[in-house]
Amino acid sequence: MAEVKNKKILVTGAIGQLGGAAASALLAYGHHIRVMTSDPEKAIDIKELNVEVFQGDFRDRENMKKALDGLDGAFLMTPSGDGPKAEVTHGKAMIDACKEKDIGHVVYSSVNSANKKTGVPFFDSKYETEEHLRKSGLSYTILRPVWFMENFALPWYRPSIEKGVLSTLLRPDRELQMVSVVDIGRIVAEVLTKPMKFVGREIDIVGDHLTMEKIAEEISRVLSHPVKYDHIPESRVEKAVGPDWAPMFRWLNEHGYDADIYMTHSQFRRFEIPLTSFREYLEDSRLGIRKAA
Repeated sequence: MAEVKNKKILVTGAIGQLGGAAASALLAYGHHIRVMTSDPEKAIDIKELNVEVFQGDFRDRENMKKALDGLDGAFLMTPSGDGPKAEVTHGKAMIDACKEKDIGHVVYSSVNSANKKTGVPFFDSKYETEEHLRKSGLSYTILRPVWFMENFALPWYRPSIEKGVLSTLLRPDRELQMVSVVDIGRIVAEVLTKPMKFVGREIDIVGDHLTMEKIAEEISRVLSHPVKYDHIPESRVEKAVGPDWAPMFRWLNEHGYDADIYMTHSQFRRFEIPLTSFREYLEDSRLGIRKAA
């Protein structure tokens, strides 16, 4: 796959945070983007970016192959909504479709520490998908981001933040590594534009790291109103997030992400992709919370 612009690239998960950021960055790099979604009605916002919307489903192999017709590359995100086993099934099916259609380069979005036998279902599922990609014979790059900064703007957190409380299952002193999806999107675009520089690479992505108490302090400073940190106790983990996600929060409390933040910043500075700090993210987004009059 030549290092040129104007490539035709498939983006899955484009109506979500990361997929949307990847599509936007790829467009800025001058590529033609086809997004695959099972519900085109939800793709209205992304369609306004001048992308091609393809109605597709990970459960329909022939449909997936049609989504890949005439394309040079693909950015794959595996949907987690149906559980970790289904995530593996869907990921393998898409990789097989890419192989059959002879896609030039595939970028797969995994997660930091997926390769470390964490016992976290949604980490293990991504590692199994990684393994399938490695054995596929495709030209590939695996990205392993940490916690998305944008998660704090989601409905699980933002309403309580607006009321002055940040509640999570992590200990107050637990350091959380974070990255902005905008930065990941730029990295996806860089990789698919210049794939020969990234063939076979497995790349951790981290932009900042703060304790949960410090995160609440930063939010307080930017929003100009007090936000205190509230730790949801271990006994309420499964009730709060369900059995599939509870192991992740237990693992985050006991171990946590371990990307090398200094190496990550250094390597992406070479590609003129400065990674966003949490303070910069907050100052730019305010978590989508309007400033008080």
